[in-house]
Amino acid sequence: MRTNSANAAKIMDGRDLARRVLDAARTKVQRIRAATGHTPTLATVLVGDDPASAVYVRMKRKRCEDVGMMCLAVELPQQATTEQVVAEVHKLGADSGVHGILVQHPVPAPIDKRAAFEAIPVSKDVDGVTSGTLGRIILGMPGFIPCTPAGIMQLLRAHRVQLDGAFAVVIGRSPILGRPMASLLINAHATVALCHSRTHSLPSIVRMADVVIAACGQPRFVQGGWIKLGAVVIDAGYNAGNVGDVDFDAAIEPASLITPVPGGVGPMTIATLIDHTADAAAEQLGIALP
Repeated sequence: MRTNSANAAKIMDGRDLARRVLDAARTKVQRIRAATGHTPTLATVLVGDDPASAVYVRMKRKRCEDVGMMCLAVELPQQATTEQVVAEVHKLGADSGVHGILVQHPVPAPIDKRAAFEAIPVSKDVDGVTSGTLGRIILGMPGFIPCTPAGIMQLLRAHRVQLDGAFAVVIGRSPILGRPMASLLINAHATVALCHSRTHSLPSIVRMADVVIAACGQPRFVQGGWIKLGAVVIDAGYNAGNVGDVDFDAAIEPASLITPVPGGVGPMTIATLIDHTADAAAEQLGIALP
């Protein structure tokens, strides 16, 4: 990644904002413990031995510890069945000492990921992956928004990006990223095109966008020549070698604001998960937070 002093002013630094979110979560945890004697607890369910997934779970556990929360790590073997995973999630859902549940994805085949997600009670769905949660997002109802889209919306607000009336292009149709992202932008009064890697004339569509959200899982897929002068570019991708879904070095020139990889969306995703867990604990324990 190469930036000169002028380009540095364009960077949307997710690390600084994530620290503020975590500071707020730490305060919530302290208030919950003082009022109830209970410590907010996140349960992580890791299936198999994927090294990247193990790293992500460790990062989440470390952030829990940083704000004074507990993290209950549940590890299941690669050979686990869908029924075993669902049973474990149901057990956590019934445990009053667990306030949030995260099933780390991807899960190994042939496990039915959707069945595992749907076993999470909506009240503990702090990662925003169940159909009940996603339906609430589409309808604009309260709920735990999927962490990456929620983190992106916080970044946009922090940088005072005008969404009302803007044309936003979301590249990626994942049910836990692209689709809820499009719904959140629509709820913020943007006009949204939900696209993907097979969309015809995609470069032409992106060139019209005031805001571009890249979440297609392909390294450097979005080219600098696709970006309209002054557009805001959010790179929600992460690929091998610390590479996002946007050709950063080319896109930073026309963009007015852009997220780096790493250090942009990623820190916000984890911070949002921790904050959601604190909120879930407060709701379940009957504590009103400011």
